[in-house]
Amino acid sequence: MRILIVDDEAGMHESYRQCFKGSGIGAAQGAALDAMAAELFGDDEVATAPVGDLPEFETVHCMQGLDGVEAVAKAKASGNPFPVAFIDVRMPPGIDGKETAKRIRAIDPDINIVIVTGYSDFSPLEISRAAGPADKIFYIAKPFQVEEVVQTATALGKRWEVDQQLARAMALLEEQKAELAANESKASHLANHDSLTDAPNRLAFMRALTDHVRGPDTFAMAMMDLDRFKLVNDTFGHLAGDELIRMVCATIEGAVPPGGFVARLGGDEFAVLMKVAGEGDAIAAVERLLLACTKTFTVFGHSVQGSASAGLVIVEPGMKHDPIDVMRRADLSLNESKRAGRGVVRVFDESMDESIRFRRQIEGGLSQAIANGELRLVYQPIVARDRLEIVAFEALLRWNSPEYGPISPGMFIPIAEESNLIHELGDWVLDESLKMLQQWPGQYVSVNFSPRQFRRQNFVGHVVERVQRAGIEPRRVQIEITETAIFDNAERAADTLYRLRQMGFRIALDDFGTGYSSLYNIRKFALDCLKIDRSFIDGMGRERESAAIVHSIIHLGRALGLEVVAEGVETEAHLQALRVAGCSHVQGYYLARPLEADVAIRAAHERFMGDEEESTPAPATGTYG
Repeated sequence: MRILIVDDEAGMHESYRQCFKGSGIGAAQGAALDAMAAELFGDDEVATAPVGDLPEFETVHCMQGLDGVEAVAKAKASGNPFPVAFIDVRMPPGIDGKETAKRIRAIDPDINIVIVTGYSDFSPLEISRAAGPADKIFYIAKPFQVEEVVQTATALGKRWEVDQQLARAMALLEEQKAELAANESKASHLANHDSLTDAPNRLAFMRALTDHVRGPDTFAMAMMDLDRFKLVNDTFGHLAGDELIRMVCATIEGAVPPGGFVARLGGDEFAVLMKVAGEGDAIAAVERLLLACTKTFTVFGHSVQGSASAGLVIVEPGMKHDPIDVMRRADLSLNESKRAGRGVVRVFDESMDESIRFRRQIEGGLSQAIANGELRLVYQPIVARDRLEIVAFEALLRWNSPEYGPISPGMFIPIAEESNLIHELGDWVLDESLKMLQQWPGQYVSVNFSPRQFRRQNFVGHVVERVQRAGIEPRRVQIEITETAIFDNAERAADTLYRLRQMGFRIALDDFGTGYSSLYNIRKFALDCLKIDRSFIDGMGRERESAAIVHSIIHLGRALGLEVVAEGVETEAHLQALRVAGCSHVQGYYLARPLEADVAIRAAHERFMGDEEESTPAPATGTYG
């Protein structure tokens, strides 16, 4: 234990040396120390020091007050301060003990000061005021006893150690308190902000929306999402998609009216709250937001054309809407803007709710359609180019509802896709198609599978089990899928198609030429057939670009050993142009409309189609005819 001695008499320094020299003091002195400590600080504050566990002392001696002040400063700076200083009061010709104690206290607030004097010019109160606090100022009268000095040094030294430990503990607690406060602030921020963009998230938006609904002002809520955002992820990867999300978020935040609130709800969907004067003001503000997003973004060196759609709800004071209802209405209006061609804003009106109710009625009716015998399949021939031989039929689904009459597949297939009904519907289509195969002499059937069906757990085993149960050879079943179905998870899709192909199934890529990853898909996936989208066939006679695309696809398919089926052959000119281009197979109304089951059976047995008069029926609807 380091002790500072400040006294101008050499004899006093020798006395101190005698007090602190040697290896400590014995048992009797130890007991006296405990008594001294108890008297100074109370019984509960100082534990009894066991004999042999008393400190050893290292003394530093200074003859003048200024020397003592300098010694304290050096000790403090070196990180090895003095626990106790014994200071004489009268020290001519330098500064006296009172001034010395005052300066030492200014340097080291924690040091315990013991004033040692036979006669003092100052009262203890004066010294305490100058060098306090009072609980760190002590007094010993000259002449002193050895035990008195050693006991005081030991007790104060141990108290100093306890004070240091307590100070360190308090500092640690303060540090932990600050860290806890920072963590709480961070946790609160994370709970209310989107991790990708740092914009407010859905939780924060719902709180803000609740405040607006309860407030006295007219406000608008806009729900926005990016057009064709999935193509960015598919083409450039998810990191590029994330970067585009951040850039679009910053663009919306920069374009929102003053006082507006922007949040990211998830994916590529954003929500905006803003106070408005009325509907016209709200529409103009949202159109400015869409215009700001309609620009070319440079993402990791790639140029990406931005575009967004928006749904808008205006809420006036007194309207009895809860926040969930406002969100629902904004979502409905956003769906309408997408159906309107994207890149536009649509304001909610009650007819949108009617549309949703109708969709729900369709969904409910579709769930009963199989059991009630309301569904049927028709079969459109797939014909070889040269001799017009029917080599296959594409199975197309039809629904005649007793309540609504014939319902377009373009309406009920997407509804089935949004629910688990697509699996039940798909199983029925496959089973009915397999039954028809048993009545055909050798043709195969091409069955459409939706992306959700294709992602079904154990899709391969499910299809194989139904085909085996029907006693049909897999080579007579063509699985027809779109790029959307396989590109959501390319690795899994590649494995699924490979296993199907190994078992003998045919694989056709439908609507080829409309996607952005077509060449990639041909190279990566096991395919037998490309089906050229009908939009290119329809444009062959009018647009050089369409004709060029059709010729390119045909040559590509031939080079890779794939069949190429041209869909939507509506005229003799289409047929002749495709024959000249070398297309291997054709399909369309010019050759045959989708046929009822009994007619398809007769056509399958006749095998060849004679020249027929050109017919110009209304075009079919989408992939499902």
